[in-house]
Order: sequence, then structure tokens, then C-alpha cells
Amino acid sequence: MEATIRPSSDLRNHYSEISKECRESRKPVIITVNGRGDTAVMGLQDYYQMKSELELLRTLAEAEEDVANGRTAPMQDSFDDIRKSLLARKSE
Repeated sequence: MEATIRPSSDLRNHYSEISKECRESRKPVIITVNGRGDTAVMGLQDYYQMKSELELLRTLAEAEEDVANGRTAPMQDSFDDIRKSLLARKSE
């Protein structure tokens, strides 16, 4: 994913244009200060997606660690726990 690079003055003077670019291209815009990267701007939808993917990767890494360390349980027990958790959420 190739990002657009723009100076910080563009963020002040052309915010709407940058916002539209982020939403439509679904690519981040890197804001520079004195010629150096300072901030990344991205569309909210892409931010939420990236956050969800990161959370999933962390969960998978924890699961792999559990398996490597012998912390496992029968699959049916896991399904039963998930079912109980979902039912508890539904009744809230």
C-alpha cells in the first residue's frame, strides 16, 4: 500500500481534499513536518478494519502460544464456553 506524502500545511489548508483522498483511495496520507514523516492520516473505516485485524492476529498468536505450551482443552468444551458467553451477551 503506497501512501501519499504531503506537508503539514496541506493538512491545515486542504483537509477536505485529504479526507476525501483517504476515503476514496483507501490509502493513508503521510503528513510531513520539515520534510520528515510525522503523522499518518487514514479513513475511519480503514482504521477500524486495521484495528480488528490486529486484534485477530494477537488472538491467533496467543492461541499458538497456548498450543505450544500444552494449554489446550477438548473442542467441545471450547464450543460450550463460547455458546455460554454468547447467550450471556444476548440476555444483557
